[in-house]
Amino acid sequence: MTGHAAPATDVTDVGHAEEPIVHLRHPGRWVAGAVLVVLAAMFVNFVATTEQLRLDLVAGYLFERSIMRGLLLTIELTVIAMLIGVALGTVLAIMRLSENPILRGVAGGYVWLFRGTPILVQLLFWFFLGTVLPQISLGIPFGPELVTVSSNTLITQFVAAILGLGLNEAAYMAEIVRAGIGSVDRGQTEAAEALSMSPGLTYRRIVLPQAARVIVPPTANEVVSMLKLTSLCLVIGLPELLTTAQLIYGRNFQQIPLLIVASIWYIVVTTILTVLQSRIERRMSRGVLAASTRRNRFAIGGR
Repeated sequence: MTGHAAPATDVTDVGHAEEPIVHLRHPGRWVAGAVLVVLAAMFVNFVATTEQLRLDLVAGYLFERSIMRGLLLTIELTVIAMLIGVALGTVLAIMRLSENPILRGVAGGYVWLFRGTPILVQLLFWFFLGTVLPQISLGIPFGPELVTVSSNTLITQFVAAILGLGLNEAAYMAEIVRAGIGSVDRGQTEAAEALSMSPGLTYRRIVLPQAARVIVPPTANEVVSMLKLTSLCLVIGLPELLTTAQLIYGRNFQQIPLLIVASIWYIVVTTILTVLQSRIERRMSRGVLAASTRRNRFAIGGR
């Protein structure tokens, strides 16, 4: 008896391919969106209808001359403190990764001290340094003094603010840079050593450029934080943005309108910094995305 092979059956169900795709409904999203819209409308209504906010006074003081001087001083403090923090933090990070135990100990002690004490205390410390150190001298160790300067003359309000903000920021930047350097493959430095490159040249041309991808995002966040930390200079009387607003409402007793003015400028500058951060991160990620695309093409096409 000869048997005939049964005809092959197509396991693909053609009917399913023609069925329309039904998207899942998410009623929770609509409810959350509606709640947020209601809250936003309530906030706008509160701002528009509350006469005590004195929006006319806010508009009048927004570009007032002393407010603008305070804003410029705030930006100046932010830039200088961050430059000091990044430069000194990079040096400290390299010291912490050094094979020399003395360098590691000094850098670790610095980070421990400045991260362990509040920045407000550090600002006050530098401002009142003249009470325990009336004069600052430069000369030969255990020898004659060549230059002597009064501490109160040298450490002004501005210098005290820069020292407090910049030296504190260096401790945090040291950890950020150390993490970025640690993200670079060890084989990179070994290859540089095989080419007889000096440690300094290796860090400058090999390690730090590759570590920048990890360092830049948290550093940008530190810039935004530093912008707002400058408001702590209020305790030493430096007329930055918040201090200027306080001096004005100390005369006219319009605290809330002047605080709104200061908040608006903080938000404006923070928004600008955020946009710059996004552009820098996109620019730095182009090389990584291009390299990833090439690897994927090679894996798929064998080329």
